[in-house]
Amino acid sequence: MYYDWLMWFTRMENSKPLALVLFFSAFCAIVLYVYSGRRRGERLESCKYIPFQDEADTPDSPFRKVTDDERESN
Repeated sequence: MYYDWLMWFTRMENSKPLALVLFFSAFCAIVLYVYSGRRRGERLESCKYIPFQDEADTPDSPFRKVTDDERESN
């Protein structure tokens, strides 16, 4: 029948190994993406302390609060 191949996924002995292979390959792809390339590694290393920084500490930050004086000068 047309939907017989869908029944193959409903059996646990077929779907569990398939899910394992899919998730493991996704994990390996993410690890390779993160650790390949020196420039990407340097960028990620520079971003690791972002959660601990205060927004007001960095004047170049695109997320800093703009004061009324700055709005009027532009």
